[in-house]
Amino acid sequence: MKRWLKYVLPYKKYFILGPICMLVEVLGEIVMPRLLALALENGDPDTGARSVGLAVLLGVGMVLAALLMMAGGIGGAYFGAKASVNFATDVRRDAYNGIQKFAFANIDRFSSGSLVTRLTNDVTQIQNFVNMLLRMALRAPGIMIGALIMAILLNPSLSAILAVTVPLTILSVLGVIALGFPRFARMQTKIDALNSTVRENVTNVRVVKSFVREDHETEKFRTANENLKTAGLGAMKIMILLSPVMNILMYATILIIIWSGHKEVLNGDMPYWDLSAFIAYVNQILHSLMGVTMLFMVSSRAMAAGKRICEVLDEKPDLSDLTAAYPEKTVTEGRIEMKNVSFRYFKNSEEEVLSGIDLVIEPGETVGIIGSTGSGKTTLVSLIPRLYDADGGEVLIDGVNVKDYSLSHLRDGISMVLQKNLLFSGSIADNLRWGNENATDEEISEAAVRAEADTFITSFPDGYDTVLEKGGLNISGGQKQRLCIARALLKKPKILILDDSTSAVDTATERRIRSALKDGLSDCTKLIIAQRISSVMEADKIIVMENGRISGVGRHEELLANNRDYREIYQSQTEDRKEA
Repeated sequence: MKRWLKYVLPYKKYFILGPICMLVEVLGEIVMPRLLALALENGDPDTGARSVGLAVLLGVGMVLAALLMMAGGIGGAYFGAKASVNFATDVRRDAYNGIQKFAFANIDRFSSGSLVTRLTNDVTQIQNFVNMLLRMALRAPGIMIGALIMAILLNPSLSAILAVTVPLTILSVLGVIALGFPRFARMQTKIDALNSTVRENVTNVRVVKSFVREDHETEKFRTANENLKTAGLGAMKIMILLSPVMNILMYATILIIIWSGHKEVLNGDMPYWDLSAFIAYVNQILHSLMGVTMLFMVSSRAMAAGKRICEVLDEKPDLSDLTAAYPEKTVTEGRIEMKNVSFRYFKNSEEEVLSGIDLVIEPGETVGIIGSTGSGKTTLVSLIPRLYDADGGEVLIDGVNVKDYSLSHLRDGISMVLQKNLLFSGSIADNLRWGNENATDEEISEAAVRAEADTFITSFPDGYDTVLEKGGLNISGGQKQRLCIARALLKKPKILILDDSTSAVDTATERRIRSALKDGLSDCTKLIIAQRISSVMEADKIIVMENGRISGVGRHEELLANNRDYREIYQSQTEDRKEA
């Protein structure tokens, strides 16, 4: 409860006023049957108790009771909605903010589809529960207790019947809820799978169509959809039992009361208007139990959703700068050093992705990194901005361990263009300003020129105001790469990491980009991961990676002469060019 209390306190007036309004409605509900019984008694010719004044008074009382019920119901619905919507908004905000602080390792533990489901569907389930809780938590028990008291006052002997049926009803509800809870948890997992399938298909729709894989994706969706249907039906079948069970118990109770009560009326032990009021109170008791049942139904699904949201809220970021020794320090030179660095993605795995890495890169150097697929190139550079933390050894920048910087100051000094070029919906200028939100038009244009992007941008009718679709689907792969490079340059970093970020551009354009980087960023340390030796052969030094280790460091000529791995890559690419 402590976790959720923080989301209640800012809106406590709604959480208080909502139940109060529902109690007002309860008061009207409890009074109404008694007023009706009095009206029947006043209008009965056998009692001789007819009174116009009393009839008017009772009529006014019934109107006031109806108004109370209306005001309480409207107020309860309004404040319940205000409380639940604000509650859900804050939960969603905290969950989203928590995700923003996740390291890559944290994100790896959750699928994208699952996180989307937790922030949308799961939070909505909790919102619905809070809304119903505020409207039913006091209303249903209030009516049940009030009606039970009034029924006992009217006829204690008939009320004894409720001592059997009410506990039976409660036990039935608890039994169904116990069976239903794990099924709702499974259903939420199937929603995750469906969302992941849809998201993947929509994001990669061009690949799907180019490989004519629509049938495959349709079958994948059908399977996920069927799995969700099966899980949903499994949960709902249990909950569907509640309605007939409740109806059987409710109508059986009413039949028993009518059978027993009519005898008392015929014997003159109970007036018919009291029996009418008694039946109305029994109806209220049983319907309030139905309300509690509905609350339990919603709560079972909300509990499953709440558990999943708590997993996000409780997830501790693998990376933190709370223990940073120099939180105010910034990257000023760009010197990189690694001392006996090792790393595993899966901490319980015996095999290391990186092992025994010793490396020194001086400020302003251009360093190429090359190696076979899976050799650890991307993992190596990911340790520099602390996308991951090394398991062993040290990663130093300007002589300071990267863990002793604040994450914001460390990453402010580093620009990284990832293998996957990600752009956002919005204008080209807006995307470039991710590198520097205060950049002027001139600075944006200058960065685009260096990245060889200005020519194609200005060829668009709207130039830098051209709107990009999500992910930049309306431009080519090479254009996306150049925009990502321009965005990184706009940051004016001390360390620039290009992770195979010119693979989609032609060699002439790539050569011009390298030349612009060399001339315009002489004081910036540049790390270039590439598959093509031509992309790194002019670097100040080249690092050759193989099986998570550095197999060689040197200039192009030195490595050709002394490093077998580098020579094999060079010869394979040279032969490919000759064959072409």
